[in-house]
Parts: sequence; C-alpha cells; structure tokens
Amino acid sequence: MGKRKLTHNQRRHTQRIQEKRLERAAKQENIENVSLGTEQQGLVVTRFGKTVDVEGADGEMVRCKLRQNIGELVCGDRVIWQAENETSGVICAVMPRHSLLARPDFQGRKKLIAANIDQIMITCATYPEISPGLIDRYLVAAEATGITPVIVVNKTDLITEQSRPIIEKQLAIYHQLGYQIIYTSAVILNGMDELIKQLKDRTSIFVGHSGVGKSSLIKILFPEQIIRIGALSEGSGKGRHTTTASTLYHLPQGGDLIDSPGIREFGLWEITEEQVAEGFLELKPYIGNCRFRNCRHQAEPGCAIQVAADSGAITPRRINSFYRMVASLTEK
Repeated sequence: MGKRKLTHNQRRHTQRIQEKRLERAAKQENIENVSLGTEQQGLVVTRFGKTVDVEGADGEMVRCKLRQNIGELVCGDRVIWQAENETSGVICAVMPRHSLLARPDFQGRKKLIAANIDQIMITCATYPEISPGLIDRYLVAAEATGITPVIVVNKTDLITEQSRPIIEKQLAIYHQLGYQIIYTSAVILNGMDELIKQLKDRTSIFVGHSGVGKSSLIKILFPEQIIRIGALSEGSGKGRHTTTASTLYHLPQGGDLIDSPGIREFGLWEITEEQVAEGFLELKPYIGNCRFRNCRHQAEPGCAIQVAADSGAITPRRINSFYRMVASLTEK
C-alpha cells in the first residue's frame, strides 16, 4: 500500500504545529508533555530505518522515533525532540536547513543524503581509475545547491610512471577552473595536514565511489572510531560497500564530518538544464549569448556555447559530459 498523501490543509496544519514547536524550543520554554520530557534541540548523527540517533545539548546520544508527517531526516539535520526515557525519545520538529544534498534512487524517487553541510569532499582514487564523469555530476550538484566542492584525490601512493600523465590530464581542467584539489594517501599519510586544515570548523561530507578510500581517510582522522574498511573486489576492481549508513563525526580539531555510503552512480535530482549549464563553470560566460533564448546548446544555429566548444575554449571531454548530463535529464 502506498503512502497516504496529505491534503493542502493537512500539510498547512502540520507545518503550523512544527513552527510552534520550533518557537517554543527557541524561547526555551519548559513545556512538558504528559509522558514526554522537555522539548530540546538536537543534532541527527545517524539514521536507521524509522529511527535516528540524536545528539543532545549535553553530548549524550539518544535513539529517537519520528512523529507522523515529520518527513525524511538525514545526518546534519537540527531537530526538536523530547525524551521518553534515558535512552530513547521522539522527534517533534525539524529546524530549517541551510543546505540539502539529494539524489534519485533506483526507482527515480528523491533520496536525501545530508543536510546543513558547508562543503562536499568529492573523493576519487588513482586506482583502479578516476571517474571524471562522477566528479562532474557532483560539481553540478554542488553548484546548484550552493555547497562548496573540494576534490580529494586519494591513493596517491599507487600512482605509477604510466598512470601519472593520464591522471594529470584528467585533473588539469579542474585546476584551470579554480577548484581546490587535495592529494592524499591513507597509506603514506600524504596530504593529511592539508585535508585537516580544510575540514576544520566546517560541516563536510565525503562522497564518491565505493573503494576510493573514504573510510580509510576517516579512520586516520578519527583513530578512536571503529570504521569498517573493505578491500577492492578482485574480480571487478570495484570497492565493496563498507559504510551502510551515513554517520556524522565531530572532528577533534573542530568541525563535523559526514561519511556517506559509497555509490557507483550519482544522478541529479530536481535540477534543470539551465542549472546543469551553470554547473559547468567554463560554460557560464556564454549563457545568455545564444541567438535564441530557448537554445538547448545542442545543434541550434547561433549557439554561443557551440561556438566556444568549436574554438577550443571548452574541452571536448567537458562539453560531452555536459551533453550526457542534459540527456539524462531528458530521459527522466
């Protein structure tokens, strides 16, 4: 049976209830429920099915259930909750988010990844190969949501004389566009100081394919945490999924870090063709200069982006990546 859809009036009623709870919590009023404790603020650090682990103001962890019509919660959400007992509670309301990262699942439904994040750490590995297409998708998502992207190139200890020129060519375009790139190795501890400096006092999320070494890097950042690390599959060279649920960690140096499950593909959710074009920074100077206002930058006459691509101002790999991304939106 599908989920019951709320009417417009029901949605407005639910929203009013949540707003009142947020107001009461902000005023720190001591309002008690007959069976529940005081309403207080908390931070979602992990979600397991229909429950979430919430960190209270005292730093203690409480597993909470969700009231009806609260909606989907993810790591980084700020919430209002009430205690049932010493170890469990109930989520009453969700505080406004300043950013939200989402993607479509295999059924094309919206799947939230994390909330209230400041930067996306787009992690790739030198072995078995770097995936520029996946990096491009994350960059477009970051530009569309206003979240700062940082590219993390891990496993630099596996770079060989043969692979070095290929990797340098793949990453050169991102250097030229001004994106920050951090080179790391969890084996020889290369680039860890720079990575820690970038993470300090920010809420960040590590994203990327399985097997690129996200969990290995996080284990170095949090040596006291128990983080599962999986080897690459011998048959495919792809990584095994070692993170099964997104988890938020507090950095010793300050800031928060969210470790999300590795994914093999990253689709774009609720993003228009115009936002895709704006997500490719080298295309932005030419947007709005086409002959036709509704130009889709494919084969239309007088397309400024096509002219730039033909002149070499836009690399063939990136313009083809743009075309593939737009085509994927059309297919959906």
